[in-house]
Amino acid sequence: MEQLRFAVLGPVRAWRGAVEVDLGPPQQRAVLAALLLAEGTQVSMGELIDAVWGTRAPVSAAGTLRTYVHRLRKVLGPVGESVSSVLQSLGRGYRLHIGQDDVDFGVFHRLLARAEYAHDAGHLKEAADHWREALGLWQGSALSGVRGEFADAQRHRLGEQRLSAEAMLMRAEIELGSHVQAAGALVGLVRDHPLDERFRELLMLALYRSGRQAAALATYREAQALLADELGVDPGPGLQAMYQRVLRADGDLLAPTAPARVQPADTPARDHLATTPAQLPADLAAFVGREVELEAASGLVTGDGAAVSVVTGMAGVGKTAFAVHWARQIADAFPDGQIYLNLRGFDHGGPPVASEQALRTALEALGANAGKLPQEVDALAALLRTWLAGRRVLLLLDNARDAAQVRPLLPGAPGCLVIVTSRNQMAGLVAVDGARPVHLDVLSEPEARRFLTRRLGHARTANEPEAVADIVAMCGQLPLALAITAARAATRPAMPLSTIATELHDSAGCLDAFRSGDSAADVRVAFSCSYHALGPDAARLFRLLSLHPGPDTALAATASLGGFSVSHTRHLLDELIQAHLVEERTPGRFALHDLLGAYASELLQATDTQNERDAAHLRLLNHYLHSADNARQFFKSGRDDIDLPAVLPGVCVEKAGSEGGAEAAKRWFNVEHAALISCIGMASRDPQHDAYTWQLAWVIKQYLDRRGRWGDIVTTHRAALDAALRLADPLGEAFIRRGLARATATLGRAEEARAHMARSVELFVETKDPALSGEAHRQAGWLAERLGDIQSALVHAERALELSRASGDAATTARCLNAVGWYHALLGHHERTLHYCLQALPLHQAASDVCGSADTHDSIGYAHHQMGQYEQAVAAYREAVARYRGIDVLFGSADTLSRLGDTYMSMGRPWDAHTAWNEALDVFDALGHRQADDIRSKIKELGVDG
Repeated sequence: MEQLRFAVLGPVRAWRGAVEVDLGPPQQRAVLAALLLAEGTQVSMGELIDAVWGTRAPVSAAGTLRTYVHRLRKVLGPVGESVSSVLQSLGRGYRLHIGQDDVDFGVFHRLLARAEYAHDAGHLKEAADHWREALGLWQGSALSGVRGEFADAQRHRLGEQRLSAEAMLMRAEIELGSHVQAAGALVGLVRDHPLDERFRELLMLALYRSGRQAAALATYREAQALLADELGVDPGPGLQAMYQRVLRADGDLLAPTAPARVQPADTPARDHLATTPAQLPADLAAFVGREVELEAASGLVTGDGAAVSVVTGMAGVGKTAFAVHWARQIADAFPDGQIYLNLRGFDHGGPPVASEQALRTALEALGANAGKLPQEVDALAALLRTWLAGRRVLLLLDNARDAAQVRPLLPGAPGCLVIVTSRNQMAGLVAVDGARPVHLDVLSEPEARRFLTRRLGHARTANEPEAVADIVAMCGQLPLALAITAARAATRPAMPLSTIATELHDSAGCLDAFRSGDSAADVRVAFSCSYHALGPDAARLFRLLSLHPGPDTALAATASLGGFSVSHTRHLLDELIQAHLVEERTPGRFALHDLLGAYASELLQATDTQNERDAAHLRLLNHYLHSADNARQFFKSGRDDIDLPAVLPGVCVEKAGSEGGAEAAKRWFNVEHAALISCIGMASRDPQHDAYTWQLAWVIKQYLDRRGRWGDIVTTHRAALDAALRLADPLGEAFIRRGLARATATLGRAEEARAHMARSVELFVETKDPALSGEAHRQAGWLAERLGDIQSALVHAERALELSRASGDAATTARCLNAVGWYHALLGHHERTLHYCLQALPLHQAASDVCGSADTHDSIGYAHHQMGQYEQAVAAYREAVARYRGIDVLFGSADTLSRLGDTYMSMGRPWDAHTAWNEALDVFDALGHRQADDIRSKIKELGVDG
């Protein structure tokens, strides 16, 4: 079969050998483009429909899509065959089985990686050649001829990568002395991208080095005028600094500088960091050996290039201990911070940490505002590179699964060091990203003896050299096994080491997943000795900890898992920590090492009955459900309580909300939401836990909504909906469909949202409960408004008000009053708006409903604005923004700020409008919301003098 090649850096095209393949109409090409850009991963039917039609998908979209796929299979398959092995069905979607070099943007990225590696190594000419070759792959705008929101977004993303490569190439050409030629190319780039300050700054440098100081200064003045006219701003600090240097004829500009990457225009200033992270775990006091590996690794921190090191070796060989020891030795060379992330690539209790979650954690450690972070992995990765640019930060990425998990976390600028530990050899990270491997083997015999001596004391080991040698041999010189055995010996100081050595022989077994082929190097031997020394309750708790699906667990959750009291659990955990079977990684958070977790899981299956395991699972789910419901009380709004199962015997419920208030509730969710989502996944795999699946999704929904995590809501609620349908639970189905309707509507999936909301209202009305039915109609009004049908929204809201008044529920009545008032405002009935909304305010206050009060103040502000009462509008809007911000309702604050800017414009206060709109834009951009484009257009048209 002849080789297939694809192109997206220009028109979407394909070739079989030298012959171009007819890919059909633009929408069919859009399907192929979406599959190509997924880089060999599955693309669901829904994602493909969004890529082709966006929010305007016809009812027949799924059938039409299958037709496009069928046609693509025919044209891409081997000549004479009707089925393509390249375009494969996978689950409820499709994937293209192609290599990186089979598509032009894959080659583009490979060449960029090579260019960056050569650049970091100081090989500028080689780097420039790679950048030039990469840019030569482009044949116009990416995906040209393909229309729609998806194509526009991908065009922009790829175009930004192209412009970054252009800037890097121009910088390299100038540093190589080709400033005259670079100036000619930069004139064209400035013409095509007049607001991109990178190219103007480089053009000024190239002109100055060409002896054209006046032209360089004129370039700045032209930029200054253009930015003032177009955006109402001054040039950025980089361009201003270049102007000042050219103006004073800075001699340092004439000589080529040390290689340095072009920094993004929005790189935060050094003092932007809200905190300097110092997250490295404590060094191991008994660390021994590894002198050769440490010496080899130390060379990575010389020079200014961004370096990546991969520490590899078998499980338990001491990769983390080595990485922490090394990082501690060199921490002073990275004054801007040290970040530690456990990526859990081989975690027994759940999946690896997603790149998105790891990026968010790293950015928050650097001081980024969690609520304003973007949603997409690419945007998060770009933001991390921006924060790291120009700084010296050390990142220790522990227990990585593969290169794909790590790659988004790599800095893009010189000066940083990344240390990765993994059981995976990370060949891709070494080959593509230039990572330097550091392989760890087991300790040598002398090192292993020193290890035991350091832990047990010289006198004890010197008295029994043969027993020490026997222990070293039985532990296979594996540091983890040695540490556990030494801990047991240290807690039994009267016992001869020969007795411990004999016990190791007598307990010889095998840990199948980590068998080395040599029975003397069996980790289970060491584990079993420590385990059998535990008391019965500690041993049981150790086994049960393997059931916890999260990265770590709190004391109350651990107590619930075992069915013990909190005080007794604390004593049991102390026993496990002393035996090195459990780690307290941060105060109050406990975790099993992955090997110990695997061992505990094996013991659980062999020791505890299915009924005992099921009971522990149930207690854990019951703990998280009630603890989350307690914290949720500070996030809920209106009548949305349901009947939860009773607190089970042995379950300890955390009272973060009732005992610590709103801030404590928020902190609890911030720490536990990952475990809650994991519990939903765990519960969804067992139909007997279907009630917990949908109820857990329901109790976490309000928190996720306020944090802008609508994708997580969709994921958890889809599992919850399946569970509610299996249970034939109409109330559960109603709540979950309503959550899905709101999340999918916010994400732009109008038809899906409409279907879920319609069914939800139908189910709530069938309950004959006026409060539930009223809230259902109010929510349906919200969706109708979002879809542009204001009259239907008002009908729903008026019905909701009628029902809520009949129920006597003041909180829901207040929200319905505001809803009726708001829709009257949108229909131009502003006096009616004030009539209804002013009735709502005291009810909100009585119900302590801060969010509802904020919504109502926003409605009042809108009505006053429309009536020309601008001062009253500003006062109401400010009240709304203050309340939204007080409870972290990000979207609400931005939406109101947008309207506040409109009011300021009507008052002739453009500067105040500019401030309000910029604050709104920050939030909408962070949430990835489409309203950002509207705000950006308002700012552009504002014409405020910079």
